[in-house]
Amino acid sequence: MHHQPTYESQLFGYRQCRDQNLLAFLRHLQCLPPMDKNGPMNGRCSRETEQMEQFLNQTFGFTNIPQHYIVPGVKSFSLQQYPHQMQSDAVIYFPHKCANSFAMTTQEIKNWQRSYRVYAAKNVNGMSKETLHKALQGKSEDGSDAFRMKFVVRISTCPILMEFDAKVIPRRLTDEWPNRIKLVSVTGIDFAGRKHDIGDIQYYLLNWQKLFHLDPRTGLPVVHNGRDFYPVSRGPSAILDEKRLRDSLTLMVRLRLRACDEEGVHIVVETGIGLGVFSGKQLGIDHKVRRLSARAAREVLEEDGPSYKSIRAVVFALPVFNQGRSHERVPDTYDDFVNEFRTSNYNGRIPVLVADQDMHRLTVAIARRGYTVSELNPADSHGVFGEYWQNRGPAVEEKLALTTVGLLVQHHLINAEVLNKDRYQVLDMSGTPGSEPYVKAIHGNRDDRNPHK
Repeated sequence: MHHQPTYESQLFGYRQCRDQNLLAFLRHLQCLPPMDKNGPMNGRCSRETEQMEQFLNQTFGFTNIPQHYIVPGVKSFSLQQYPHQMQSDAVIYFPHKCANSFAMTTQEIKNWQRSYRVYAAKNVNGMSKETLHKALQGKSEDGSDAFRMKFVVRISTCPILMEFDAKVIPRRLTDEWPNRIKLVSVTGIDFAGRKHDIGDIQYYLLNWQKLFHLDPRTGLPVVHNGRDFYPVSRGPSAILDEKRLRDSLTLMVRLRLRACDEEGVHIVVETGIGLGVFSGKQLGIDHKVRRLSARAAREVLEEDGPSYKSIRAVVFALPVFNQGRSHERVPDTYDDFVNEFRTSNYNGRIPVLVADQDMHRLTVAIARRGYTVSELNPADSHGVFGEYWQNRGPAVEEKLALTTVGLLVQHHLINAEVLNKDRYQVLDMSGTPGSEPYVKAIHGNRDDRNPHK
């Protein structure tokens, strides 16, 4: 049966793939209904935030703790009863019991919680189970602690409750597809110019001291609003250390795909991690960052593809939101990935689909077909799941907290397994391309080029 694609997408590596059923399914994905880009999750999402708060309150007795914060600006909270304290056969409905609700049992939630794992790169300076335990409860320090989190992958079973259109996906208890979805939470490289991620500015930007106003006492960027640096008005263009950035991106891709492979994921769904505002648009480096990110993904798939035990395909969900005043396309992440895989004549054994589509829609469709599928969550370097989820958006991480069961499964205040060191695997990634620079990565808040060391 001939399928006509319904949205912009490109399939690469299909000539090398011998699994015709898989290829047919990837082509089927190209024919899903297009994403509703003007849906309720586009921008701020107050109703969906209130819906999650009400669900947690009615089901578990959720309340915020006045004047208590996990990290600055992130409200702390408590539950009157936790899933592990409830009867295993109790049935829970999201958002509440109605005809089209998402049904789950307490035992299922416990199983999803127990699936939580952490994979980290051992060769990164200072990486240990102790530092992970500290970071995953929001207690990481500015600089090197935050920098280290780029090389940490959190993964667990995590069903999706709704797509980008915010319509709840009806689920009966006999439906198995939710148990085939894994959420992969990973920190991106952050060029937004923030106090916690000062290591990113220092490590990857050759001229960072000329881009931000500096404190004459410390030689470090001046902070305002508690976390943001003051950029120099009409300052010079940022100069990237492209080798360092490429090496980091390569190690990040290699680690998270290895984690997915170890967890039995068949199809990996990625999104543009760190490729929005955090890619340095305000510094004029966003195109380079996106291009290097696409290149790192392509090279890792070509090099590591033959060694994967589980991974059979990768889907990049890269929705195109940018339009010029004439409503013409403005080159975006989607275009950078398509150009990379096309111009390089990608020859990996893992087929790759680049799609202008909602990653939730793709992930749910893949799980319904019987594949174990992962979905990428671009997380904050503080290591707290959902971070600012009660601030009503608009970032991807907050929306994942509102549209999945991630708060029940990956938040350290709800799932004790997040802080269980037995769940952590610190992997030796030495000897793999892109790993060598991190054996002696930054110490404290300064790198080896900082004159104020």
